[in-house]
Amino acid sequence: MSQGIAKASNQSTTGALDAGPHAERLSNLLSAKRANCNREIGLDLFRDMTLGRRFEDKCAEMYYRGKMFGFVHLYNGQEAVSTGVIGAMKKKHDWFCSTYRDHVHALSAGVPAREVMSELFGKETGCSKGRGGSMHLFSKEHHLLGGYAFIGEGIPVALGAAFTSRYKKDALNDKSSDSVTAAFFGDGTCNNGQFFECLNMAQLWKLPIIFVVENNKWAIGMAHDRATSDPEIWRKAQAFGMKGEEVDGMDVLAVRGATERALQRARSGEGPTLLECLTYRFRGHSLADPDELREEKEKEFWSKRDPLKKLEKDLIESSLATKEELKAIEKEIDAEVIDSVEFALSAPDPNPEELNKYIWAEKD
Repeated sequence: MSQGIAKASNQSTTGALDAGPHAERLSNLLSAKRANCNREIGLDLFRDMTLGRRFEDKCAEMYYRGKMFGFVHLYNGQEAVSTGVIGAMKKKHDWFCSTYRDHVHALSAGVPAREVMSELFGKETGCSKGRGGSMHLFSKEHHLLGGYAFIGEGIPVALGAAFTSRYKKDALNDKSSDSVTAAFFGDGTCNNGQFFECLNMAQLWKLPIIFVVENNKWAIGMAHDRATSDPEIWRKAQAFGMKGEEVDGMDVLAVRGATERALQRARSGEGPTLLECLTYRFRGHSLADPDELREEKEKEFWSKRDPLKKLEKDLIESSLATKEELKAIEKEIDAEVIDSVEFALSAPDPNPEELNKYIWAEKD
């Protein structure tokens, strides 16, 4: 049996000229080193990405059936970023800060599907006790620092977590304090002030944080290349003397490899990394978005780079798994997702008499 998947990573860019400059960058990545992958790691990655994909598909179904309300932003197509980054980190040790597209980040961090789905239905059994909904998932137990409705909101919070890790080690002499924080955000956020201010402070104090840009080309309906003077976001790290790296965000092993390098720098005291993941969302900005602005040839190009199908192909061709084994995992995940819906639908609503609960900190 093969010992793992090879590191070489250049992929075909047929059709790149039709899909725009974002696609062309994939063939010219300065860093294309993929993480090593054995059977155990490969199956874990496949399981996590499949859970993210099937969970989001079920959310769409519930929304269109009128069972789920409010704003719901799905993650389909971007699973390699969440799985690649969080899967390389230490759960319940490192910290994660999300955006309004937070369901899959929560699942990757270990929040049970039942708790995530319950939150989407506004139930007391949700990870935010039914108070947060789709855009505000939080779990102290799983070190998920929250989802945020406004872009850029979560970056200063993530910076605070990274500062805490460094402060415990340097000021309180806690040598075991080596936790790293991953701050996820989109390309549209990178024109906002919080982004630049936090990069400056992180580099100044050499904070253990990874700034993860999920560049999916579109900030709602604004094309990325029309909205910024330098579309290559990772290069903006240079202004602060920070390490920047771009990576194929449709390749989970490429993302994992880049994350491993960033973690090594962070834990050794070398400071932050700006990681730009070139990815694409397969659905509209939200489930209320008719998705009429993006051209079909662009969507078609990216759909052929489906990260889940790529990982499946890698695992089978490297003899790390059989097609039957992967089908069995998909069946298990489908059962888990269905169970999460049934659990959420039967769960109790929050007690109206506890309307003010969880607003202020409570004594243990």
